[in-house]
Formats: sequence, structure tokens, C-alpha cells
Amino acid sequence: MDKFIINGGKNLSGKIPVNGAKNAILPVMAASLLAKGKSILHNVPYLNDIKMMSHVLRVIGAKVDYDDKTLEIDTTNCSFFEAPYELVSKMRASIYVLGPLLARFGQAKVSFPGGCAIGTRPVDLHLMAMETLGAKIEIEHGYILASCKKLKGNEITFKKNSVGATANALMASVLARGVTIIKNAAIEPEITSLIDFLIKMGAQIEGKGTKNLTITGVPKLKPVEMTMIPDRIEAGTFLVAGAITQSKITITQCVPEHIKSPIDNLKKTGFRFEIKKNEITIYPTKIIKPVNITTLPYPDFPTDLQAQFMTLMTLANGQSIIEETIFPDRFMHVAELNRLDADIQIEKNTATVTGVKKLSGAQVMATDLRASAALVLAGLAASGETTISRIYHIDRGYERVEKRLQDLGADIKRIQG
Repeated sequence: MDKFIINGGKNLSGKIPVNGAKNAILPVMAASLLAKGKSILHNVPYLNDIKMMSHVLRVIGAKVDYDDKTLEIDTTNCSFFEAPYELVSKMRASIYVLGPLLARFGQAKVSFPGGCAIGTRPVDLHLMAMETLGAKIEIEHGYILASCKKLKGNEITFKKNSVGATANALMASVLARGVTIIKNAAIEPEITSLIDFLIKMGAQIEGKGTKNLTITGVPKLKPVEMTMIPDRIEAGTFLVAGAITQSKITITQCVPEHIKSPIDNLKKTGFRFEIKKNEITIYPTKIIKPVNITTLPYPDFPTDLQAQFMTLMTLANGQSIIEETIFPDRFMHVAELNRLDADIQIEKNTATVTGVKKLSGAQVMATDLRASAALVLAGLAASGETTISRIYHIDRGYERVEKRLQDLGADIKRIQG
């Protein structure tokens, strides 16, 4: 397996562009199944998760081609309604095909999802939404079997925020007969992007950007072409890279409003920013102040930046409290950060981070996607050499991250295993 070797303590400088948002692209890829023909997506990075979803679509019968950040998905000959265990077990976002398959073909067989090491992430809200629209759901040998003659509009109320379930409910309801109302819908930018894609396909959706959506079903949709939004988590990660190395760097091709909460919290730690329409420049500070954060659904602080922000807090002048309310088990990076001489204590879903004067290089192991990013950030700041193994996790969500950091002046290299 590949690994990173990082010699920390280097000052970074320059500009780094943000790629298309993985978490926006995956549901849109699934949504392409709703129409017959070729949809074209631009600004698509070459990521393992994108490749895995492409395989899922090919199994269903789609023709998927990728070239130079453009993804073409031709669903003309789709006729297989199964997303098999071999693929779904490697990436839980494969559950996104459930709604589109039901809506277009009236049946779906989808393995229970896997591919994640940050605790239980149930699909009960997805299934509730499908049942509310009239689908019959059975669980058999680890598979979700869903069927219906024709989905019918209804009122779907989510007891808690769920990006995935909101996406599936949207994709299922756009071809349903009648009107569907989704209450307590997720309002993340990735959901807004999906709504834009569906409307472009011919769907009738009202309430974009709010927690209450009204969908009037249409008889059919058409394939379309769309440019994907920038990845707000990648943008936030690179801002922390500038902060933790006390460097002035500029993040380009981003949407600053999508990461307002992370920027506001970085300001509280002492960093200054220059923000333009599509770029953000971060300036170093003399002292990193401790800041408490609580992860919450958008527009509050995102769980996908919790590990990265915690890494910055390991070098703060004082103690910070980080509460994880989305995925309470999302603290596996803590043991690895402590191997780098961080001082972090965990109690239930809360981490107490006592800042240290410096981190020291060591051998560490990545456990999931965002933990991988956190360890890279720690390695950039640590004195000496840090070796990070199992970096295939980071390839799920960051394209050629070592090359892009090298362009900023980081001493990081990939060693192929």
C-alpha cells in the first residue's frame, strides 16, 4: 500500500485551486439514471469514490467515460436493477441509486452500504422515504429489495437532518405521480446542486435552499450537461493547511459562502483573510487562539472538517473543546495525532484538546478519509519526518493531494507500496 513521507516545518506559499465537490457529484451521477440518454458533468476530479460509483452505474447498464475532468454517463441501455455487495460494500454513497432505480424502473436491489469506518450510519431514513412514496421494502440476505408499480407523491418528514436521505427522496419523487412535500430537508450546498441538476433535467421543485421542498412529479426527464460546484471540504482543508503552517496561501475556484462557519472559526483563532468572489487568502498569525466548536448540519460547522480543525487546535495557545454531534464515533484520528505528541483526551462525543508547543514526526496510520487529511496537515506542521500509511483513504476525496501541496512548497512525497 502507498504511503506519504512528509518532512514538516516548511512554509507554504502560492495558489491552490479547489476541485469539484465529491459529495455533490455522487448523487448527481445517480440522478443521471432518471433519464434515458447521455448526461455530461464537468469539473469532476479523478477520485476513487467517483471511480467506484462509475462501476456501480456500469453494472446497472450505463456507459461511463471520463476524460480531463469531464464525466459522460449514457443511461440509454440501463436494464439491470441491482447494486451488488462487491461494490456497495466499498462505498456507502452507492445507496444513492435506490431512489432513481425505483423511480425509473419500479424496482431496485441494493446491498446495504459500507465503505466507512466512522461508526454506524443507518439507512432507515432512506427506506422510510421510499415506503412513504408507496414502495414495498423487504430486507433479504443483506440486500434492500424495493418495488412499486408507480411511486405516488406524499409528505415525507425527516426526524433528523440527512443529506443522503434528502437526496434519495428528491430523486425518487421527481417522477412520482402527484405532489411530494419533504419536510426538514437537508440544505447543504450538495443538495442545492442536486436540485439544480434535477430542475435542469425537467423536474419541478420548489423551495430550493430551504428545509421544506415541494416536488410535483413529471412524466419523464431528459439528460443534461452541468458543471459541478467546488468542494467546500477541500477548500476548508487547504485553509487549515495554510493556518497550521503559518503560511499565506490563496484558495482559488471556491465558493466562500459555503465555508462561512469554518472561516469564522479560523478568524477566532487569530487568522486574517482576504475574501473575493471565488478565492480566499489566509494570512498567518503570531498566536493560535483556542476555539471551541460543535459539529452541526449546514450552515454550521461541518463534521467533515472536524478532524482538520482539531489538528490545528493541537498547536493552539490553550485548551479547546470539540463536540461531535453528527457522527459521535468520529475520533479515530485522535490516537494517531497523539502519536505526534498532541494532547487530546476523549470522553464520549467530546474531545478536549490542550495545545502543545510543537508536534513531532512519527509513523501514523490513516483510518478514514478526513482522518487522512488531518494527519497530512499534522505532518506538514510537525518537526522531523512523518510517515502516513494506508493513504488510499485520502484518494477517495482528494485528487493528487501530494502534488498540489508540493506546488505550494510542502516536502511531501508518495511512496508506492
